[in-house]
Amino acid sequence: MSAGPITADAGYILPLKWSDDSALESLCEYLAELSGWIPVLVVDGSPDPLFTRHRHAFPGTVRHCRPDALGLRNGKVEGVLTGVRHSGFELLVIADDDVRYTRASLERVVMLLAGADVVRPQNYFQAPLPWHARWDTARTLLNRAFGSDYPGTLAVRRSSLQAAGGYSGDVLFENLELLRTIRAAGGREIRAGDLFVARHCCSLRHFLRQRVRQAYDDFAQPLRLAVELALLPAVLLSLRRPARLAALAAAAVLLAETGRRRARGTLVFGPGAAFWAPVWVLERAVAIWFAVAWRLRGGVPYSGTRIRVAGHSLRRLRKGKHSPGPE
Repeated sequence: MSAGPITADAGYILPLKWSDDSALESLCEYLAELSGWIPVLVVDGSPDPLFTRHRHAFPGTVRHCRPDALGLRNGKVEGVLTGVRHSGFELLVIADDDVRYTRASLERVVMLLAGADVVRPQNYFQAPLPWHARWDTARTLLNRAFGSDYPGTLAVRRSSLQAAGGYSGDVLFENLELLRTIRAAGGREIRAGDLFVARHCCSLRHFLRQRVRQAYDDFAQPLRLAVELALLPAVLLSLRRPARLAALAAAAVLLAETGRRRARGTLVFGPGAAFWAPVWVLERAVAIWFAVAWRLRGGVPYSGTRIRVAGHSLRRLRKGKHSPGPE
């Protein structure tokens, strides 16, 4: 492949907010390579000492700035919207700090965006995989079985997002909110389930913190929420019937295997990945009820506040009943 920038009209936005720098060396190595392919803007909401350290550590080819004070509850959205404001590029790749594009995957997502308003790639965890990465991969496979997964990276047209008035920064499930906002405004979404983009697995501590928070996202998906609320009663009613429990576990594995095989998923998801599905389903059967308790208490604890809304429906967004500012 050719050296240098992949196109003159594309940029990369990385919203960042760290409380420790344990992954700084890895990120700097990635940014050094990435910035040779595409202009990179890191919008950094980290505390002052870390922000200063990042400014000195990041490659000189990377733009580094603070997020604008937009008054949003969700800091990631504040970072993204700041990046959109300050970017001069039409084709924007937005990615979490653990996402690792190759040049080939970056070229393809930008190419797809030339014919769409938003592109949804597929994330997968890089090997070697700790047990909790295998556990979380089951969620990805089940999502793929029923349609598409929700990755930590999207590509969006700047003009399309600006024409939609941005997207709400007071929701928890920010990627879903961005996708729905673009679709509600009449934009075209491409679900690129065979565009595989690696990501680093989070720490075990972070994984455990995310269990209930991820379950809370399903308040933005009422049908899925209803199914998940029924899981725990179904499991409890089946405790005295081992054959029924085995059938439920087998169904979860078969569904996950369907997701693994969809859209060339076997290229990145190993043959044993589907067998973790029953474990993840049992986790979600319990976590969703803790999410209900959070809902009754006013929402998910988030950076000293609470976020009640997981995401707005397409119907509400089409009526224009959302705002990129506080609600």
